[in-house]
Amino acid sequence: MGSIDDIANRYVEQWAPLDPIGATFVGVAGHDHEMSDLSPDGFAALADLDRATLAALAAETPGSETERVAKEAMQERLGLALERYEAGDLTSDVNVISSALHGVRSSFDLMPTTGDEAALNILKRLAAVPLALAQWRETLMHEAQRGHVAPARQIIEVAKQCEVWADLEGDNFYPDLAARIGTENPALAAELAVNAEAARAATVETGEFLRRDLAPLGRPKEAAGRERYQLASRYFLGATVDLDEAYAWGFDELARLESEMRTVADKIVPGGSVDEAVAALDSDPARVIRGKEAFRDWMQQLADATVRELNGRHFDIPEQVQPIECMLAPTSDGGIYYTGPSEDFTRPGRMWWAVPQGVDSFSTWREVTTVYHEGVPGHHLQIAQTYVRAELLNRWRRVLAWSSGHGEGWALYAERLMDELGYLADPGDKLGMLDGQAFRATRVIVDIGMHLELEIPRDNPFGFAPGQRWTPELGWEFLRAHCRVEEKSLRFELNRYLGWPGQAPSYKLGERAWLAARADAQARKGAAFDLRSFHRDALNLGSLGLDPLRAALARI
Repeated sequence: MGSIDDIANRYVEQWAPLDPIGATFVGVAGHDHEMSDLSPDGFAALADLDRATLAALAAETPGSETERVAKEAMQERLGLALERYEAGDLTSDVNVISSALHGVRSSFDLMPTTGDEAALNILKRLAAVPLALAQWRETLMHEAQRGHVAPARQIIEVAKQCEVWADLEGDNFYPDLAARIGTENPALAAELAVNAEAARAATVETGEFLRRDLAPLGRPKEAAGRERYQLASRYFLGATVDLDEAYAWGFDELARLESEMRTVADKIVPGGSVDEAVAALDSDPARVIRGKEAFRDWMQQLADATVRELNGRHFDIPEQVQPIECMLAPTSDGGIYYTGPSEDFTRPGRMWWAVPQGVDSFSTWREVTTVYHEGVPGHHLQIAQTYVRAELLNRWRRVLAWSSGHGEGWALYAERLMDELGYLADPGDKLGMLDGQAFRATRVIVDIGMHLELEIPRDNPFGFAPGQRWTPELGWEFLRAHCRVEEKSLRFELNRYLGWPGQAPSYKLGERAWLAARADAQARKGAAFDLRSFHRDALNLGSLGLDPLRAALARI
């Protein structure tokens, strides 16, 4: 490997000690016993590393196409991270899904739990939680004094999450974790319990701080505004898009999908509506599973079968990547997400479901496409196979490179691909895929519309509130009208959009970019185009921003 790859590999070595939580998430070993520094100085140290690395990259000339892609990818990702830091967006961030607070808690989900070393690592990281949360509170107040603060309503929602996590009758996360580990490690049980209680108390204190001290300083409106939103959109997409064009396209795409849903619904209930088809599917005992453990097992069986079915036919799936684990998250926030393997694959890739409290019935027709999205050929294939490509990709590209537009766009593309390949022949399963696609198109409209406070088109195809300007209340009405999602989960989704501007549209806009890249390759190569080769070559580039991805694919 050349000098640019040396810079990239060195970056990972320097980054991991500065962000042990991040190291746990991407599976870099040796830091599970440590905790990230969430103070202003801790964030500044990471920004300094980005600046120094960007300066080193600027001085290097790529010696190959691989190094050219690596340089473009790192400059794009680190440059945007630095822009967001300097704007105060990273250090003031409080939202219901990805704040530093969530990183502290969820890092424990990914840590090994068996063996003496694993127990000691958990013990030490538990002990570090109170200081980390105190540092985060310090950073938030420091940024608030500089005029950088999250919306007040979002701060309150995160305070509620702290209460649920810490509630002895709720998730009771830290004490339950200590009890599980202590059962296998009796000699550490007492100390684990003490550290867990301190972590629980720190979570309570953080929730009180958010309500009492930060929320009164919070922004009165959740709308990000065009300037803040444009930066966030560039970060999540790895591309600059015309937001007004994307907003208008969202209406057209949702109308197209809902028309296709009506066609499929007629196959389920002849002459019936989409809602009647949904009711028929939900009342079909063969499509309903009771109990979240049974539902997890169903997902596992489908995920395993899909790997076996696709491997060697449509994709070449490396042996290390073939195992995947379906997991129930220890919290009840309502999110569904994927976490990648460790570098050595001792921890496999996993799909997680944080099932809301009280939800105990699951409709499989809705979730076949979820398994494809989170598993294979979606995130699991995309992310885990990248870890194997040491002969092609430097370490930064294998374990740290990530763009939501690339990643979520690929996973949504993978859902559509499974239909193209014939795996959604069942009308119920196909309706589930289309419903999920329509949900993501709705996000484009609502997210851009609410954060830019745009006017709702007077000629919109749904006749919805013509001429009015988007508010969170209108966002909720539109979601309820177009999304068949359980109310608690949909409320979580709306809160997520309001607190994480620019991320929700990355699914559909990313999918659009993947489809455009495929169409471009087909046009360039004509009869020589091969879909399996296109997928292989594209995934072997690793996760790139959509602009660097487009440029790299055009050169293949």
